[in-house]
Amino acid sequence: MSNAVKFSILDLSQVPEGSDVRTALDRSLDLAQHAETLGYERFWMAEHHGMVGIASAATAVALAHIGGGTKSIRIGAGGIMLPNHAPLVIAEQFGTLEALFPGRVDLGLGRAPGSDQIVAQALRRNLNTDANEFPRDVLELQAYLSGDERLRIQATPGAGSNVPLYILGSSLFGAQLAAALGLPYAFASHFAPQALDDALAIYRREFKPSEHLAEPYVICGYNIFAADSDAEAERLASSMMQSFVALRTGNPGKLPPPIEGYRESLPPAAQGMLAQTLQASAIGTKNTVRSSVEAFLERTQADELIISGSIFDHEARLKSYTLAAEVRDSLSA
Repeated sequence: MSNAVKFSILDLSQVPEGSDVRTALDRSLDLAQHAETLGYERFWMAEHHGMVGIASAATAVALAHIGGGTKSIRIGAGGIMLPNHAPLVIAEQFGTLEALFPGRVDLGLGRAPGSDQIVAQALRRNLNTDANEFPRDVLELQAYLSGDERLRIQATPGAGSNVPLYILGSSLFGAQLAAALGLPYAFASHFAPQALDDALAIYRREFKPSEHLAEPYVICGYNIFAADSDAEAERLASSMMQSFVALRTGNPGKLPPPIEGYRESLPPAAQGMLAQTLQASAIGTKNTVRSSVEAFLERTQADELIISGSIFDHEARLKSYTLAAEVRDSLSA
């Protein structure tokens, strides 16, 4: 395991029950400022549409809010769901962010639509496309950001910005694409860990060095819920558990308050679903979290963990990320 593993944050800007979008976005900014003081590498936000509990649908706009209130932490998308957009528009959006916050902007790209067919139609994009469209879109976007003269149009802003691209995925497809293009690869193990080991093996085995990256670079999604006791951390994690159950049963909503003993109250099938979904998670005290993180890093040899942790109470969330940073520092010592 490398001593220099970086820790970053993936924020869904979740709207707590009884709260609103403005509060969620302001909490995201406060978390990013907190993360900056703690030495986190990057702060990414994700694109989701048609979900009342997630405030980051207009991801580039939300990132401008974060960038304007921070000074040094990298900001970016984890990710932009490219099937929803024309590559030129994304080049302009992230070219604008790079002009505002030079040297700090990342662009993670996903193939999933991040929505259902109804939302996809509302976005005026057709989901009935062949699998080759995503790689083509990535290459087109890359050409806009580099200012490729073979294009008949220049992205303004965007051309020449060379915003670094990351391929996101939870399947083998993304691993193969990231390897073929010589780009860093971020695996969504924080909610879809099933193909993690196979995907990382394929990515590292098939990686072709590029002008962007000389050797494979792996980011793994990971959930951390850290508190002063294991019981308290389990209680805090119950908000995200409730959200997962609600999503899987077709009833997504705002982030609910925690419930004592929630996991044990569920029927066996739901408990099994949570156990599978939360394989890449650490829930407990700092020592408990450290043991879990150490084992995960030993297993994956990840270069970076991007940490998610949907906690209802904002102060408890800030504390969880503080404890996680202390774990990072103790692992590097």
